[in-house]
Amino acid sequence: MSGAEWRTSTRSSSNGGDCVEVADNLPNVVAVRDSKNRDGGTLRFDPQAWQGFVDLVKTAF
Repeated sequence: MSGAEWRTSTRSSSNGGDCVEVADNLPNVVAVRDSKNRDGGTLRFDPQAWQGFVDLVKTAF
């Protein structure tokens, strides 16, 4: 995914890299991938849908 700037959550633990990476710097899409299998493909979300998911997770934890 050209131009993606991948990052992990600040809440990701140091459990051997079992987390996801997010690229939210692309226009009109948020990409998510597995940090253990970076070449295994990505999920792509509408930015508003991704923000709704993040907001929901924040209220649950």
